[in-house]
Amino acid sequence: MLNLEHILQNGIIAIDKPEGLSSAAVVSVVKRKLSVKKVGHTGTLDPFATGLMLCGVNKGTKLSRFFLDSSKHYSAEVALGIETDTQDYTGEIVNICDKFILDSLTNEKIARTVEKFKGVQMQNPPIYSALKHNGKPLYKLAREGNPIKKPPRKIEIHSIEVVNIENRVKLNSTSKLQYFSEALFLNISVHCSSGTYIRSLAHDIGRELGCGGSLTYLRRTKIGRFSIDDAIKLSTLENISQEDALNRIIPMSKALDFMPVINADDELIEKIRFGRPLELDPSHFKKLLILQEPDIISYFKIIDSTGEVIAIIEYNRLVDKYNYCCVFIN
Repeated sequence: MLNLEHILQNGIIAIDKPEGLSSAAVVSVVKRKLSVKKVGHTGTLDPFATGLMLCGVNKGTKLSRFFLDSSKHYSAEVALGIETDTQDYTGEIVNICDKFILDSLTNEKIARTVEKFKGVQMQNPPIYSALKHNGKPLYKLAREGNPIKKPPRKIEIHSIEVVNIENRVKLNSTSKLQYFSEALFLNISVHCSSGTYIRSLAHDIGRELGCGGSLTYLRRTKIGRFSIDDAIKLSTLENISQEDALNRIIPMSKALDFMPVINADDELIEKIRFGRPLELDPSHFKKLLILQEPDIISYFKIIDSTGEVIAIIEYNRLVDKYNYCCVFIN
């Protein structure tokens, strides 16, 4: 019997999520395939959405915080002329605009309107979302007839581009939007901050155009430095050997290659192992931060002689102090 203990790793595995599965279901498949103790995702995708999901494996689950706040790239399709209660094609239709309104929309007007959404703005989260109210997801409350509106949140659309605009019949027998043959389909490419809801963006673009809009397609193509090209299809993962699946795990050091590195000697390793205060030379780390964004909090990964990450520390510029963030050795 193959002993896989020497292959087991801690890190991140990039999955290309298929349509129809929840993010929790994807995590279950990954955990079962890898036969590991801990797997967690770094941000959900709606069941109807596809694309890049990052899953932390074993100690790699502690890295989730460093990817949750990463910017995201999406390819999306918006059906202009239709509004639903969920702001996507899975919901119930609540409004269909008059056809003459759609006919009055020129490509130029649509492009100008879409361009207005670039930049920092406040966005209303959808009432059907995984955000929680008193510990319960909003979508569950909405389905129970108790919709909760959360306060607007600040987001940023770094870039948004119109890829295509067309009239066509939406051939989707499983969709509730059988009337979408009367819709105008807008394909967009979006680069946005963490916390942005593309469903809400689709809804807001439709409202700005005066016709309404609902999301009919969503694919996440990038999270921070990770691209969909780094991902393995879930169906492929299920059909390869466990050894090959384990080899798809990206080691923590590589997953954190955007983070300044500190090479630890034996003395520093012992301090970290026993949680002793770090006596570090601030001038050394300030040099490492020259090319970093001037955030108040900056992070450093500490690696041992084998290149394994043994800890992550955070540096607070305001007080010029270093603290432990994550420790990976006992």
